[in-house]
Amino acid sequence: QVQVEESGGGLVQPGGSLRLSCAASGRFYSIYSMGWYRRQAPGMQRELVAQVTSSGVTNYADSVMGRFTISRDNAKNTVLLQMNSLKPEDTAVYYCKADLRSPVGRGDYWGQGTQVTVSS
Repeated sequence: QVQVEESGGGLVQPGGSLRLSCAASGRFYSIYSMGWYRRQAPGMQRELVAQVTSSGVTNYADSVMGRFTISRDNAKNTVLLQMNSLKPEDTAVYYCKADLRSPVGRGDYWGQGTQVTVSS
């Protein structure tokens, strides 16, 4: 059984900062990448925000480039998303995804999501 758990969401004013944390736990052999996605409204597709591979290669959505930073601790199976200069349009439910190999094979495992609200 694999669990992916996020924390760190909340309410912040425009221009403020938040840090999201995600940890993968349970029985797995290796993690290929971890990343953050968001859904800005019900019915919308989840979009990639940022991801990092096991070798440290990062990928960001254009809309967050220069404001968000993703980092990963391979030893702790965690990933952080530092979000600065937040805008109202960053309001969304943020989901963590781990692409990993477990005893049942390779697959994507998602967390439950954490709400980020940017509002004055």
